[in-house]
Amino acid sequence: MQDEMGQTDDAVPRERLSRRMLRDETLLVLALSLGASGVSALISFVGSVTKPGGLKDQAATLNASAAPGRPWLDLAWQLFGIATALVPVALVAHLLLREGGGLRTLGFDRTRPWPDLGRGAAVAAVIGSTGIAFYLAARGLGFNLTVVPEALPSVWWKYPVLVLSAVQNAVLEEVIVVGYLLRRLGGLGWTPGTALVASSVLRGSYHLYQGVGGFVGNMVMGVVFVWLYRRWGRVGPLVVAHSLLDIGAFVGYALLAGKVGWLPTA
Repeated sequence: MQDEMGQTDDAVPRERLSRRMLRDETLLVLALSLGASGVSALISFVGSVTKPGGLKDQAATLNASAAPGRPWLDLAWQLFGIATALVPVALVAHLLLREGGGLRTLGFDRTRPWPDLGRGAAVAAVIGSTGIAFYLAARGLGFNLTVVPEALPSVWWKYPVLVLSAVQNAVLEEVIVVGYLLRRLGGLGWTPGTALVASSVLRGSYHLYQGVGGFVGNMVMGVVFVWLYRRWGRVGPLVVAHSLLDIGAFVGYALLAGKVGWLPTA
């Protein structure tokens, strides 16, 4: 149906998206996703630094079994966790539809698959090598916990779940912390520099459970990713890069843990 002005009933007039609505929307999205993860990571970090012993003598496990000894139930929990973690991305897509574009306004679509893959792979190659070195140094200096990327049972679905978990992390973080957040902060009148700091600090905050090294390393990565997003205008390459980084960390740890001397294990 149309009203007297010829506007459909289900359309949302742009003028109704006030600054207050955009602010409240942004806070709600973050409270349902990575903002809440940042608070959780801070509480975890406080618990770690107040616990007797050094940080490197403690472990932060990322992909753990949800039902030890019950592989099918464990698989169900793993898939449930991955699916529900992506709900905030679906919410963001729904909210952006009011502007007529959905996630394609952030450059998360299939219009440029090969450039996205190529750029993402190049970024992952550069960040991956420096990231490992930084983690080992931070842990050696006592600024980081021992990160255990996976502790899943040796069952047939282990590696597929690790890959799905990596992709889920990438989609959630890059869509919300880079594309969506920068768009909303820009709409709220934040300067590009302030928005960059906010996005990067948020990324570091929800990695704080790993220690100071996890916070600083991911904050620096956030600065790089924001710069690349503004240069390319797409989160697609960032999702590819992040996916490859996490796949390398998760699967690499599963294959190498206990077999090479330089890789710390819990």
